[in-house]
Amino acid sequence: MKRQSGLTLISTLLVGIFLVAVLLLGLKLVPVFNEYFSVKKALNSVVRDVPPDSAIGEFRKAFDRFAAIDDISSIRGQDLVINRAAGSVDISVEYERRVPLVANASLVLAFDVSSGK
Repeated sequence: MKRQSGLTLISTLLVGIFLVAVLLLGLKLVPVFNEYFSVKKALNSVVRDVPPDSAIGEFRKAFDRFAAIDDISSIRGQDLVINRAAGSVDISVEYERRVPLVANASLVLAFDVSSGK
């Protein structure tokens, strides 16, 4: 008689539970990374569209307009760090997002976004 090989019912259930947990974690992280890429795109658009000699408030207002369009809720124009050097502008921001997992356990993601990176 040949030896049977393969997964048992219990090991199949364990693999299934693991795959479902990874899928659920991925589904919770997609909106967070989508917002990160929207912030990066908005910062680059602000640097491209606003003249470098404009007032700091103009950069903040422009970002707030892009944030309203792209549904960016983690940061506002007031949170931006704007640096000017030799006729160019670099805008950066650091922020955190908390993703609730189960009960009182959360995943904290720290982002550092810059228009130059």
